[in-house]
Amino acid sequence: MQHNHHECEEHSHNPFILDHNANCGSHHHHHINIDENRGKNLLFVLILNFIIPVVQIGGGMFAHSIALISDAIHNFSDFTAILIAYIAYHIGRKGASVHNTFGYSRAEIMAAIINVALLVGASGIILYEAVKRFSHPEPVAGGMVILIAAVGVIGNGISAWLLHKDSKHSLNAKGAFFHMLGDMLTSVAVMVNGLILIFKEWYWIDPLLSFLIVIFILKNCWSILKEASLILMNATPKDIDINKIKESLEKMPDVCGVHYIHAWQQSSSSIAFSAHIVVNDQLISQTETLAQTIREHLMKYFRIDHPILQFETFACGNGTMLCEMSCAGEKV
Repeated sequence: MQHNHHECEEHSHNPFILDHNANCGSHHHHHINIDENRGKNLLFVLILNFIIPVVQIGGGMFAHSIALISDAIHNFSDFTAILIAYIAYHIGRKGASVHNTFGYSRAEIMAAIINVALLVGASGIILYEAVKRFSHPEPVAGGMVILIAAVGVIGNGISAWLLHKDSKHSLNAKGAFFHMLGDMLTSVAVMVNGLILIFKEWYWIDPLLSFLIVIFILKNCWSILKEASLILMNATPKDIDINKIKESLEKMPDVCGVHYIHAWQQSSSSIAFSAHIVVNDQLISQTETLAQTIREHLMKYFRIDHPILQFETFACGNGTMLCEMSCAGEKV
């Protein structure tokens, strides 16, 4: 009975903290500092990515180009994605509440799944129209296609340039940056399509390009859905190796062992981590310096900005990395 008490109960002599210092007022999550210009950049990119598809849809209908309309629908998905990011930017600044102690950052993930559903539906419409064009080809105004596609190249190029700086500090901005870059290249492909149509009446190229754009859209949809599902399932982030984290922490002075490790994404740009840290028997105040060192280490080498640390003098349960939930089944 005494053995179980030492392994699974919180000991009166076993200090622990949940990523807090003694005064509770100096709690830090090491969140990446938000650039004051990020909100303005997102708003400007949002406006651009609304204007671009509107112009492209109008031009596509005038030029009878299903490829241009396909690119417009794809670009409109960027407007939705940037809108989500912009809303999340403002919601995230409000912080957590007593009803949502983890905040509202996962609203972005839920909205991303809805966005995927809308994109899949739009892809179905594009494919339907492309098949009709294969059966009944229509003349396409190549010059107009080039002109309107150029709007996409310029707009997406400016958007990528604006997001490039933030992409170095934010995973969300990094994803948006590569999305804008990919869209710029798609618009370049549509321009090439228009150029070919000026010299050759190969109108079948237009719906063929639509098929390729749909494949590109669905590929992105699968990636978004896969990432969103992993986040909602609290899966270990793909760039995080908990074995390496365990090894690096156990090499620190004053750390006797590390077990019961969890790593998960609170949102697409914030990684949380929890672990039991075994130390020699000591006062809580003596663990504060070690806790700060561990937090800084996790942020510097693993980009973990929300560590939750529990200090104890005996390894809980069997002391394995995942602890195998052994404490849950023991009775004292």
